Amino acid sequence: MSAILAALIDDLDRMDISIAPEGHEGVSGPLWVEQVKDLQPSDPALQRIRRQVELGTLPDFSISDDVLHFRGRLCFLDVPELLDSICREAHESRISGHPGNNKMYHDLKQIVWWPGIKNYIARFISRCLMCQKVKAQRQRPGGLLQPLPIPEWKWEDNSMDFITGLPRTPRGYDAIWVIVDRLTKVAHFIPYKEGHSTEKMARIYVSEIVRLHGIPLRIVSDRDSRFVSHFWKRFQQAMGTDLNLSTAYHPTTDGQTERVNQILEDMLRCYILDYKRAWDEHLPLVEFAYNNNYQESLKMAPFEALYGRRCSTPLYWSEVGEKVILGPELLQEMEEATKKTRLQLSRAIERQRKYANQRRRPLEFVVGDQVFLKVSPTPGVKRFGRHHKLSPRFVGPYVISEHVGGSAYRLELPDSLAGVHDVFHVSHLRKYIHDPHRVLEEVPVIPEANLSYLIEPSKIVEYQERKLRKRTIPVVKVLWVHDKSEEYIWELESDMRSKYPQLFS
Repeated sequence: MSAILAALIDDLDRMDISIAPEGHEGVSGPLWVEQVKDLQPSDPALQRIRRQVELGTLPDFSISDDVLHFRGRLCFLDVPELLDSICREAHESRISGHPGNNKMYHDLKQIVWWPGIKNYIARFISRCLMCQKVKAQRQRPGGLLQPLPIPEWKWEDNSMDFITGLPRTPRGYDAIWVIVDRLTKVAHFIPYKEGHSTEKMARIYVSEIVRLHGIPLRIVSDRDSRFVSHFWKRFQQAMGTDLNLSTAYHPTTDGQTERVNQILEDMLRCYILDYKRAWDEHLPLVEFAYNNNYQESLKMAPFEALYGRRCSTPLYWSEVGEKVILGPELLQEMEEATKKTRLQLSRAIERQRKYANQRRRPLEFVVGDQVFLKVSPTPGVKRFGRHHKLSPRFVGPYVISEHVGGSAYRLELPDSLAGVHDVFHVSHLRKYIHDPHRVLEEVPVIPEANLSYLIEPSKIVEYQERKLRKRTIPVVKVLWVHDKSEEYIWELESDMRSKYPQLFS
């Protein structure tokens, strides 16, 4: 009971509510009503309105208890401190819960009025630090599509990615290394073991790619630990290849390979259901089928873009016969095929740009702007095996130090985020709107290097045993604490003992 009374007293203090005796009963009322009543005579604009009301020329205004009202609502003075005071009460108190513009306006307009009240409320909420950190963005994603340039020739510009987490085959493979030529869209699907060292990875790359197509000028990839390793960077530097890595947590930079991954996974599912056996046994034929099938962006098959014609199959069979293709004719045919490929890609890119930008909005910042950074911006980032629903959506603000490329910015991150790549796509940023009446406080909880919040277990409140058919599993009910939020979650006792032994001492 004492805790409830303490919380009630705290709320009354925040709300500026006074309790005064009147007879044998207590009458409560907000202090700002008395403040407005005392200050109205000193406001010239309200005094002019008051004189017109007394003359009967302004029917929308009235005087009640010696206080000016507009359509039954209390008329406020244009005093920023007073307006901010009632806005804070209507927005930040425990019984308000940070409502949006429309909700807060309809709540306040029932009791108070001042010129431009709706715009003032919108500006006040836009400066609310808590709303900027926790409210979801309801607009279209920021940043227009910035396609990568079209390569000049075949296999001089590649993209690559790994498909991991696959069932381990009898030969020990549990991943696929996907490498795609960005011009012809020809792809190689290489079975891979996640335990391979980067030196072994480089040997596979030479035997499977360099042997067939030579050394590329550029490689586009995400920031997989294998692609950012010191050995891989030095290896590609020695070969004269530039590494174009994506911005942090923005896999759509290499959207081509991500799309190929989806197609490959769907094809493998079909092969396994139709023909059984391990997935790595089907991979050579899956690669052939993918490269020999028509693609809308090219208006031809990838093999046709690479070799000038599709490869023969039982369904598609053609023979040169007596025809002899001379060297100059062959070169001209290959050049024409490359020109046609680049033209079709250019048209496809423009179509993609047009449709993608219909669902996006232009968003730009300048060096020196302060922005919030989206926490855990990619799906699948979990905290201790789960998503914590009450974590803030944004952290910061941080200062923009550099504009990198078309839609990427470099941020001045604190030392606690030294392990995070400091270049981010504009879609992961939210502009910080400064509130001159509020001093920024240091964030009490620092995000981890994967931009997820650390949630600490506070204590174990209950023990249970979950009985299955053949065994019993001990579980514990754990109180997880993040900043000022709490959450009770059942966890395996064995996991908690290994990670947090101090809770059992």
